[in-house]
Amino acid sequence: MRLESGLGSAFARVALANVARAYPHKLDHLIVEGSEPSPCDHVALHPVFFGSYDWHSAVHMHWLLARVLRLHGGLPEAAAIGRLFDARLTCGPLAIERGYLSSPSGRTFERPYGWAWLLELRAELERLRPHDTRAGGWAAAVDPLAEDLAGRSAAFVRSAPYPIRGGTHGNTAFAGLLALDFARTCRHADLEMALQAAAMRWHAADRDAPLAYEPSLTDFLSPILATAAFMQAALPEGTFLEWFDGYLPRGLGRLADPPLVVDRHDPQIAHLDGLCLSRAWMLGRIAAGLPASHPRREELLAAADVHRERGLPTTVGGDYVGEHWLASFAALALGEVP
Repeated sequence: MRLESGLGSAFARVALANVARAYPHKLDHLIVEGSEPSPCDHVALHPVFFGSYDWHSAVHMHWLLARVLRLHGGLPEAAAIGRLFDARLTCGPLAIERGYLSSPSGRTFERPYGWAWLLELRAELERLRPHDTRAGGWAAAVDPLAEDLAGRSAAFVRSAPYPIRGGTHGNTAFAGLLALDFARTCRHADLEMALQAAAMRWHAADRDAPLAYEPSLTDFLSPILATAAFMQAALPEGTFLEWFDGYLPRGLGRLADPPLVVDRHDPQIAHLDGLCLSRAWMLGRIAAGLPASHPRREELLAAADVHRERGLPTTVGGDYVGEHWLASFAALALGEVP
């Protein structure tokens, strides 16, 4: 399946509404000293990425709009996307975002998940350049912040002796996968080398993944599949295949079954809809990189289809706790790079 134009329009409409919606907002702010201005005016703190409930979701909804514009530039929503980017992806507002992330309050703000999505937004703008003459200006405006976060990401992964294996925002394999796409698309060799070294340091010895431990109730990522997808992206094919056969020696087990979502009005439990979509993306991605004769390939493809079919109907039209972010994960699940 691909992100065809009908879904592209639906996703664009959701994203355009979300990135303009300032409330409700989940504030994440470290108060360093009492003399600081109130953090409650999050629109002033984040004049670009203030919508979509939280900062990282606003970033990946902007990424979704850039992807829709690249794949379907003739959609009715394309003009609105262009106007939004002309207003938001400019030097002034992005300098304020950069200043916040460089401040004492922003030192670890959104690390690693939000950092990686900002880098992935920049990579998507790079892919948009051949299709839209405005993309170069938007990319140039994002560049200072992307360069800051690329350097900080490289330093972070070099300093980390262990990965973060959780199923939510801290997961270093998922962040590494997006950051590696940026490093290769935008030719950032230092970050690419840091991520390749981290993949080996963190996961080279991983064997016989504990399939029975997934999912947890609030997961939107599979730590096991994120690790496999990151290793596949970071390693040469032959090295990866040897590692992969030891990592999932008996197949997918419970990972082949979509999770049960019992309350889509709960913002944490609703993460499991996203788990369906991120699993679909990673399963399909891993399978596509395996030789046609590999014994796990068809199993992975079948599981990807099941997860995609379960996750897509929850993407548009549901409670805002899911709708503010799920369409971007659906776009991943529907194919195309990264």
